[in-house]
Amino acid sequence: MIDLHTHTFFSDGELVPAELVRRAAVAGYSAMAITDHADKTNTAWLLANIVEVVDELGAANQMQVLAGVELTHVPPGGMNDAIQLARDNGAELVVVHGETIVEPVMAGTNLAAINGGADILAHPGLISAEEVQLAAEKGVCLEITTRKGHSLTNGHVVKMARLFGAKLVINNDAHAPGDLVSPELAKKIAFGAGMTEEEYQRACQNSAELVKKAKG
Repeated sequence: MIDLHTHTFFSDGELVPAELVRRAAVAGYSAMAITDHADKTNTAWLLANIVEVVDELGAANQMQVLAGVELTHVPPGGMNDAIQLARDNGAELVVVHGETIVEPVMAGTNLAAINGGADILAHPGLISAEEVQLAAEKGVCLEITTRKGHSLTNGHVVKMARLFGAKLVINNDAHAPGDLVSPELAKKIAFGAGMTEEEYQRACQNSAELVKKAKG
């Protein structure tokens, strides 16, 4: 199990990074990314606190841990700069908080994230055909999420990704210990969204490839 979308108490999560990583390891995860909510005001600060500890925490727990951010409610016009800022400050993975139907995310966020070269577009809501096609062309992964609320449009995302060949990943968007779902439950949620066994396995491989790319 790999989870590339998690939060600590550096944003709105409940746990310090060390405990989050430890709980994920005990739950059977092989890799994860710490991706606290960020915009231009706190990106450098967040990454300064995470980049230097992820390898130590990963080694201590026999897993790979990536330093990242989830760019959240960043205006579309500033997305390119925000993504570059994150990478310049050591982000190994850039997630963008997509146009979920349960939050007032600005229209145009999905497109800006894809054009800006984010690694993962999280919970992209009722993403358009044009955006999914562009994500497929640019290799941006679309998220299938186990998180309540955001998961309401999982079926739409799976359907659109299948039509246009876009990559999918499965994440928890974990904020608390109970959000680290078991591999068995994650698979059931994926199937509930309409994924086939082959599509599920491919999504898992997509996550593994992102980890490999980040860690070289």
